[in-house]
Amino acid sequence: MHGLASYVRDWVEQGTELIGLITRLSGQATAVLSGTSSIDLQRLWRSVQGVLLVVAVTFIAYFLLRLAFRRIQRVLAGAAKGSRLLRRIGTIALSASADAVTVLGAWAVGYLPALYFGWAGWRGDSQTLFLNAFLFIELAKVMARVLLAPRWPVLRLGRIDDTTAAYWYFWVSRLVSVIGYTFLFAAPLLAANVSGGIAEALRVFVLFCTLAMAWVIILQNRESVRARLLHYAERGQSEPFIRLLMSIATFWHIVAIGYLTLIFVLWLANREAALPFVLLATVQSIVAVAVGVLLTTAMVRLTAGGMHLPDDIKARLPLLEARINAFVPNVLRVIRYMIMTAVVLATAQIWRVADFIGWLSSEFGQRVVTSVLAAAFVLLVGGLIHLAVQSWVEYRLNPSYGHAPSPRERTLLALFRNAFTIALSIVVFLLVLAELGVNIAPLLAGAGIVGLAVGFGSQKLVQDVINGAFIQFESAMNEGDVVTVGGITGAVERLTIRSVSLRSVDGAYHLIPFSSVDSVTNFMRNFSYHVAAIGVDYQENISEVKRAMQEAFERLQKTEYGEDIIGDMEMHGVTEFADSAVIVRARIKTVVGRQFALGRAYNEIIKEVFDERGISIPFPHVTLHLPAGKQDAAPPTSTRARQKNSGGAAKTRPKRRRRPEIAANESTHDGADSLDEMQA
Repeated sequence: MHGLASYVRDWVEQGTELIGLITRLSGQATAVLSGTSSIDLQRLWRSVQGVLLVVAVTFIAYFLLRLAFRRIQRVLAGAAKGSRLLRRIGTIALSASADAVTVLGAWAVGYLPALYFGWAGWRGDSQTLFLNAFLFIELAKVMARVLLAPRWPVLRLGRIDDTTAAYWYFWVSRLVSVIGYTFLFAAPLLAANVSGGIAEALRVFVLFCTLAMAWVIILQNRESVRARLLHYAERGQSEPFIRLLMSIATFWHIVAIGYLTLIFVLWLANREAALPFVLLATVQSIVAVAVGVLLTTAMVRLTAGGMHLPDDIKARLPLLEARINAFVPNVLRVIRYMIMTAVVLATAQIWRVADFIGWLSSEFGQRVVTSVLAAAFVLLVGGLIHLAVQSWVEYRLNPSYGHAPSPRERTLLALFRNAFTIALSIVVFLLVLAELGVNIAPLLAGAGIVGLAVGFGSQKLVQDVINGAFIQFESAMNEGDVVTVGGITGAVERLTIRSVSLRSVDGAYHLIPFSSVDSVTNFMRNFSYHVAAIGVDYQENISEVKRAMQEAFERLQKTEYGEDIIGDMEMHGVTEFADSAVIVRARIKTVVGRQFALGRAYNEIIKEVFDERGISIPFPHVTLHLPAGKQDAAPPTSTRARQKNSGGAAKTRPKRRRRPEIAANESTHDGADSLDEMQA
């Protein structure tokens, strides 16, 4: 409250002084205009007369030097056209240097009559005032021409169109000239030869007119600046930055008019203390914001096209580039937020809204900043470790380099990657909390108690994990294996410490917890077998059947599946007398996992060979026996009746060779024979 009262008291005092100053200036101006205050016109004329020659010589020399400079500038513009960025910047710097040389040359030429008349007895104070004003004003215009370059767009640093550049250079050059020559030449000349009050009145009048011109310029460009800011906001990627630009686009003209008015009022009220502070704080704030924008823009441009790794590294680690391009932008986004925070804090420090440097020098501030930086460092190191481990696992799983990973290696590396990610996340989280000053000992104890409670409450989950661990240790299955688990057969797509995911032949996805796994049947260990159990007619010659199966095997060896066959075919012979067929079995040893496709191909060849040799593959037959004397009572059946009952045409089965009956209820009639034939 004491500070607020002090500020209010200072503002009241400054306001009182401002009112008194305006009253005094009004009185002096009224006295001059009414003639009550005398002006030594002869003294004023002698001072003006002494500087007129210097003014004429200086501007004539400057005009001639500018004509020569324009030829040089035309050559430099032609050299900069189509050149690269660095060469273009060098050409712009050379043009600016030549432009500054013309100003210095005219300034030096202007000193010649001043020195001559000074030696002749003339006072050189007014000439010196003009030449110093000319030097500072024209050098300021040189800086404006470097940024805007209204005549030569190729020599322009700013990315603006020609019309905008010409507009702003017109107003900037005239405002600089009016303010500069008034404050650096006209007002001091009046103060030295007339009176200080008249000089002060001239300064106030010119500055007020300049303020009014600035208001008009701001209001004229309100919509154009707003449209440009909204365009930048649409291209922005940070949500806070977009909202800030949209807010500035809406109220920028009000802020600009208020700021310029504040500068004018402070200049009137307390130009020795308040005005220098405001101007210096403004320049420092602009520098801080510019540095922040430059750093942010550099980071955005650095990651705009993404990071590209050499081809040999991409061949070894195909996913590393994508991981880096996902990791680095997140880090840079955090850095951008830190830069924005630093700019805000620096601006608050500059305007003395908050004493951040004082807080930073305190013990508490140092502890907070150190903790935040340490936590950020832990997060960065954790991210780098995660990236390195992921890349190492990817390299070990890459079959193009080193030795091809086995299914067990693929499974264990995938489990290791998941487990390591979880463990690293927990460790990094605890370390970050510890660096931020959180006592993690109670947290660890609580986590142990909660883990114990969860363990008792989730025994099924614990059983899943324990069974999964033993299954992995015993290498019962790996990713890519074809297994039978829990009565379901399919390919292993994913293995975790708790469950296995199978994809069956019909495309269904099965998630089976390890607690329900009693046994694992793996079809993908070392080698495989295709067991060919072929059923043939009872009247077929078994030796002929074996030769046909051997011939089918030899044909199979000549196909694309021949390279998957490991050894000769094992002929087991007759293994079963089934109801309708004799089962002859053989076994083919294959590369692991190829038994299914090879078996399908072998079955096709078996069918072809059996058809060529006339070997019959039987199917069940049914004979209908009617009791004696009941045949005439049986309802007549015909092909037409069967068609009617079946809803369509009767299918004609191929004739097969008859065989002797082997049971009382079996005959040589096919299942497709009609009851009419049996009745006949």
